[in-house]
Amino acid sequence: MAARYLAALSAGVSLLVVACATQAQDHSGHARHSAANQTPVHDPHAGHASPVDHGAGHAMTSALGAWPMSRDASGTSWQPDLSRHGGIHWSRGDWSFMSHALLNLTHDTQSGPRGDDKTFVSGMVMGAARRDFADGSTLNLRLMVSPDPFMGKDGFPLLLAAGETADGVNPLIDRQHPHELIMEASASYGRRLANGDSVFAYIGLPGEPAFGPPAFMHRMSAMDSPEAPITHHWLDSTHIVFGVATLGWVRDGFKLEASSFRGREPDQDRYDIESPELDSWAVRASWNPAPEWSLQASYADVTAPEQLEPDEDETKLSASAIHTRRFGAVGWWSSTVAWGRKTNDHDESKDAWLAETAFSPDGRWTLFARAERIETDELVPGPGGGHGPLYTVGKASVGAVHDWTVAPNVRLGLGGLYSVNQVPGALEPLYGGDPDGAMVFIRLKIE
Repeated sequence: MAARYLAALSAGVSLLVVACATQAQDHSGHARHSAANQTPVHDPHAGHASPVDHGAGHAMTSALGAWPMSRDASGTSWQPDLSRHGGIHWSRGDWSFMSHALLNLTHDTQSGPRGDDKTFVSGMVMGAARRDFADGSTLNLRLMVSPDPFMGKDGFPLLLAAGETADGVNPLIDRQHPHELIMEASASYGRRLANGDSVFAYIGLPGEPAFGPPAFMHRMSAMDSPEAPITHHWLDSTHIVFGVATLGWVRDGFKLEASSFRGREPDQDRYDIESPELDSWAVRASWNPAPEWSLQASYADVTAPEQLEPDEDETKLSASAIHTRRFGAVGWWSSTVAWGRKTNDHDESKDAWLAETAFSPDGRWTLFARAERIETDELVPGPGGGHGPLYTVGKASVGAVHDWTVAPNVRLGLGGLYSVNQVPGALEPLYGGDPDGAMVFIRLKIE
C-alpha cells in the first residue's frame, strides 16, 4: 500500500512540474482570458510564498468573503494582508484552479542519550478548485496530501517534543509524529451580504477547526524551517481532525467563527480516513487592524484528544499576534508570538510560549529563528505509562535556506538549522545536560 501511495504522490509532483511548463508557455493566453472576462485569477489557498502579482492585474479576493486573498492561511485562519501567497493558477470555463508543492529532504541529528539520527522526506502537495457565482457567492474545494507517512510511524527525532503514538500503546517522546497522508479534504462556501458583511461555511474530512494561529507549515514565520515547533500540541495540533464543520461571520477586519469537530487526534495509521464524530467545539475571534497585523484569540473544548488516555478531556486556550512587513518587490519579514494553555479534567494547566521570525531580503535567502518554552508532563511517563511529573523546558533554533530558480515556477533550496535545548536539573541525567540538534535539508518548491 505504501508503494502505491508513494507512486501516486510522485505522479502528482510530476504533473505539477508539467503544469509549470504549460502555464509558462500559456502565460499570454491566460492573461488575455482574465482580461477579457474582467475577473481575477483567484488563489483558493493563500499563505505560501510567491510573488503577489500573477499577471492578471486585478485585485484577488478570498474564496470566503470580500477581503484580500493574502489574508487567508490554513483552514479558515487569518494572517496579515501583506503576507505572500501563490501557486500555479489556471482557469477552465467557470472554474479556476491552483496547485502548489513544498517537499523537504532532511537529515536530522539530535544529541544526547535520548537523541537519534534520521533522514526523511516531509512537506505537502496541494490543489484547489474555485467557482464564483453571479450572486457573489463562492464554492471552494481543497485537497492537500503529504509524504510524511513514508518516514515511518515513529516520525523523526525532535528533542522535547511529545504527542500521539506510533503503535497505539506507547507515546511518542522526543520525536515529532508524521502527519496524515491526506492532510486536508475540504469544501467551503462564502457569501457576501448586502451590508458589506460576509458569511461562510467550511467542512473538512480531514480539516482544521477554528482554533489557534495558522498551522506552522503555513505561517510565513515558520514555513521555511523543516523543524516542527514543540508548542505544536498547544497551538495548532488541531489542523488535522477527521471531521469539522465551521460557520463564520466577517465584517471588515473582524471575524467571529465557531466549529464542531472530532476531538480525538489521528491514530498511528497515517493512511486511513477516520470516522467524523463531531464531539468537540471551538470558537475564535480574529482581528486584522492593519495590513501588517493579524491577531486571534480562541478556545476549544476537546473530547478525549489522546488515544492513550481516552477518558481524559481537555480545554485549550490560545492567543497570537502575527506581524508582516514587505521590502521592495520581493523582500519580506514576518514574526509570530503566541501563547497556549491546555487544561485537563483535573484542572491541571500547562502553558506554552512561542516567538518566531523569518526574514527574506531578496527572495533568494531566508533567515529564520524560533524560541519556545513549554510546561509538559509527557517527557517522563508516570506509573502505568500515563503522564508524569511536570517540567518546564525550552528550545531555541536558528537557520537559513538559499533558493535557486531551476525552471518556471520551480525553485530548489539548500538550508540548515541548529537548535539548543534547555532542561531543568532533574532531567539533565536523562538528556546528558542541555542537548543540541541540527538539520540540513534540500527542498523543492513548485508554486
